[in-house]
Amino acid sequence: MLPADVLRQVRRLHLRARRVVQTLLGGEYHSAFKGAGLSFEEVREYQPGDDVRTIDWNVTARTGQPFIKRFVEERELTMILAVDVSGSQRFGTGQLSKRAVAAELAALLALCAVSNNDRVGLIAFTDSIERFVPPNKGPRHVLRLLRDILAFEPQRLGTDLSVALDYLNKVQRRRAIVFLVSDFLSGPPNDLTSATPTFRDAFRRAARKHDLIAVRTSDPREREWPAVGLVRVEDAETGQQAVIDTSSRAFREGFAARNRDRMAAFTRIARGAQADLIEAGTDGTHFDALLAFFRKRDRRRRGGHG
Repeated sequence: MLPADVLRQVRRLHLRARRVVQTLLGGEYHSAFKGAGLSFEEVREYQPGDDVRTIDWNVTARTGQPFIKRFVEERELTMILAVDVSGSQRFGTGQLSKRAVAAELAALLALCAVSNNDRVGLIAFTDSIERFVPPNKGPRHVLRLLRDILAFEPQRLGTDLSVALDYLNKVQRRRAIVFLVSDFLSGPPNDLTSATPTFRDAFRRAARKHDLIAVRTSDPREREWPAVGLVRVEDAETGQQAVIDTSSRAFREGFAARNRDRMAAFTRIARGAQADLIEAGTDGTHFDALLAFFRKRDRRRRGGHG
């Protein structure tokens, strides 16, 4: 039995996400992702403007009047939410922590999926697989996912994206839409300034097999520091502590430069794998970022730019 405060959080998150789906994202999600194929629906009389390539010549020959075959898109898709629940995701100096941003986006995506009769599953990971919920449908299934995302306490603190991506490819053999939600601060060792991610090959393998969308959570303090003097910091995954001098201009500029290198390195990996990238900050703009992504996907499907 979950504690009462957790149940209240689940209900609040469910209501908030449902309102956003109903008002903004339901149709955008449907437009952004193409179904698995086409299925025959009916034969009807030809009308001016119909594509002549859809004429059913057998029925036309029998009746003496032109008829066409009508097909509809088979909508059922499978979505996997691969969510980083490592120690670094607990960080946040904006409106939310990175884990809260990840939870809200996962809730929103899960509701979008089930409202379109798609299946959705969950992989929660650190440097090991902490929880796997196989894809399924329905409102009760979504509530279970929300409980797992919000209430789940991982056993470990580290991050290993290779473990998560290799597990994804093993358990999800058919092509799926995969939202990989992480800050992409991955070890080992977990060096927050590393510009050489060790998960590159696993990321590329997953992108070849699935429709992979990377959702990068971040906080402004991970990009740059203000000049506030001496600050004691602790790595949320290793427990290692250090004192930094933020009044040093050289330190601030070096920190910002290393972060830009790290972010640019991952952006190159995503582009090289032809995976989409969504930036989800802790400043409360993550829903807007997801909406912009859906609209970009829709333009791409329709042959536009984006």
